[in-house]
Amino acid sequence: MNHNQPVSPSNTLEALPSARTDVVFPLPHIPEGLAAVRRRAARAMEQWCIPPDLADDALLVVSELITNAVVHALPPASLCMSRQRSKAAWAVRIEVTDAGPALLRPRGDGSRPPEESGRGNTIVAALSARSGTMTYQGGTIRWAEVFMPTP
Repeated sequence: MNHNQPVSPSNTLEALPSARTDVVFPLPHIPEGLAAVRRRAARAMEQWCIPPDLADDALLVVSELITNAVVHALPPASLCMSRQRSKAAWAVRIEVTDAGPALLRPRGDGSRPPEESGRGNTIVAALSARSGTMTYQGGTIRWAEVFMPTP
């Protein structure tokens, strides 16, 4: 099943007020603390009864966006997730807010092997129907929406 189809008028979500739910998690500014945030995000999607295929993709997007915020941006950072459901589709919206880009580290700093770095934006784009970045005075929001048509 390809649940990453482009958004069209026939599959956009018109959320009912009771169909939208938001959760916000502060991000610890150390990579070792992100596993707990991923577990909390997975629990939220489980409580929302998000279908497993959609939850798996959304959790990978969460992982990429929160890691990017902790490794490449200034604190504080937070993760906001919302879900919507309509007759046509399920959707999970993921937003990670941070205080803007940190000073660039030299590529050869040895913190991560090259094969483990630089693919996050490609993964997010591949798994989401829509994604983007918004900058504002004092910060950045990176967001993605992962959709799945209802059966």
